[in-house]
Amino acid sequence: MAAAGGRHRRSSLSHLYTVEGRTDMAIQYEGLGLSVRQFFELLGDEDVRKFLDLGLLRVFDAVLGGNIAGDELRRLTVSLVDFSDALADADKRRLVLQLMPVEKCRELEVRAGRDVRPAHAEDWTDSDVNELRRFFGIVDTPRVTPPEHLTCVRPSYGLFDHQRVAVNSLKPLLKEGDRRAVLHLPTGAGKTRTAMHLVAEWLRNNDPSVVVWLASGQELLQQAVASFEDAWRHLGSRPVRVGQVWGDQNVALDTFTDGFLAVGLAKGWALMSRQPDWAAKLSKHVRLVVFDEAHQSVAPTYRRLTDELTLQYQCSLLGLTATPGRSWKDLDEDGDLADFYARNKVTLDVPGGNPVSFLIENGFLARPIFRTLLAAPGVGVDSIDLGGISDELDIPFDVLASLSMSEQYVAAVIRGVEELSRAGHRRILVFAATVDHARVTAALFLARGVRSAAVTGLTTVRARENAIRQFRSEDEGVMVLVNFGVLTTGFDAPQASAVVIARPTRSLVLYSQMIGRAIRGPKAGGTQSCEVLTVVDPRLPGFGDLTEAFLNWEDVWHDPG
Repeated sequence: MAAAGGRHRRSSLSHLYTVEGRTDMAIQYEGLGLSVRQFFELLGDEDVRKFLDLGLLRVFDAVLGGNIAGDELRRLTVSLVDFSDALADADKRRLVLQLMPVEKCRELEVRAGRDVRPAHAEDWTDSDVNELRRFFGIVDTPRVTPPEHLTCVRPSYGLFDHQRVAVNSLKPLLKEGDRRAVLHLPTGAGKTRTAMHLVAEWLRNNDPSVVVWLASGQELLQQAVASFEDAWRHLGSRPVRVGQVWGDQNVALDTFTDGFLAVGLAKGWALMSRQPDWAAKLSKHVRLVVFDEAHQSVAPTYRRLTDELTLQYQCSLLGLTATPGRSWKDLDEDGDLADFYARNKVTLDVPGGNPVSFLIENGFLARPIFRTLLAAPGVGVDSIDLGGISDELDIPFDVLASLSMSEQYVAAVIRGVEELSRAGHRRILVFAATVDHARVTAALFLARGVRSAAVTGLTTVRARENAIRQFRSEDEGVMVLVNFGVLTTGFDAPQASAVVIARPTRSLVLYSQMIGRAIRGPKAGGTQSCEVLTVVDPRLPGFGDLTEAFLNWEDVWHDPG
């Protein structure tokens, strides 16, 4: 194979190129398409760098101590460049076609049935681009989902003592008076499993009837469906249907009159917008609505959806949350949430009175060990003008973007993770501040020989599932999973023993959710302790103390004034 800096020359076809010294590899791949990795292996360093943003290259070169080149440059490029998006962009597509070897261009012309000269790169249709993606092997196999996804579960599922006490405390609140209550349990304490006992009881006692489970995000919805099916096989009294309403999935309300219906909040609101009577029509059969992550339920659109689903007088509303408030400082907003649930909140009745301390001491939760991450003297949350953004719910995105992509900040996150790795942590979960921050951080770990993957809202389903599957595996190697915006809820990683919160935030709710992804104790399949490396402003209450965060909203729920 020729050196990475090989030169390009024109072939006998005036519009096609080949790589000098690389035609043997091109012939070897003939008829097989070309993988993204193979494509970059055919290019010189200068051409490879054309696919990377100059700002990212500056960060790489600064952190790695010089211009990256050769195999290291190619590994970073393959991990960082979204090649599917690049092929959809006319300028990047033209560059790809200019750099492809002649044999591959001929093969592509046959496959695509069109002229592939770079000069014509702008007139490609979506179908042509998809054929080009298939040529490079990067098109996800479309998931064929029937319009109605219904399964039938047939009828043994136990609770810990403290969970059973919570269920018994909730029952009278949901059966009498306002029929509304919140189950307040720390993340990792089994809110979903506890709630499923109430779901099963409502379905057994109301034959036929529907229980609606409201949640935001695919992970929470999939988790709810799997948990219900498991619970009903043990606790059920009859065959029931399971419906899924999120994304492209839907069910026909005319025939769905008995079972469990998982509804995405965005999907539910969209259906109501198109069909104003959608929720009211469904409510005729609904006897229990469960709102996962209940602190969201007083947002105007979700509140309307919830109110219409609970129109029938015999319908109950159960909220689930680890953070029964919307903020750490807005008492009026937090009071609205408490009023929405008739100020009925049930938490764990345990010896000592503090649920978090009890769960840690008894092995249900991992013991968190908090350390503060500071990028460099003068760099960090303390350097942000918090006074200037004091009225914001959270730190503005432009501030996060500027901070997170500074060389000092990126290097500090890298050092922090490597310290955790040397301390024996095999699974480390990193919460990045932006999409670019997640991608750059994951790529830098790869460059330093650490297995890593980035997961963001832009990651394909297949890549996302593969990264999570590797992270949850039992192999002994170290893996770092860097994410932005998608794993704060509905994602359990019992194998994770360390969390790096590299996303500064003023939201105690978001902060608690991030920590909660990796604090399952040994009795819940997790670890004895969990190290939390975090960027916080020490002036904000509840940040850096799991017990304090859990108890932050107690005064709101107990003080009607």
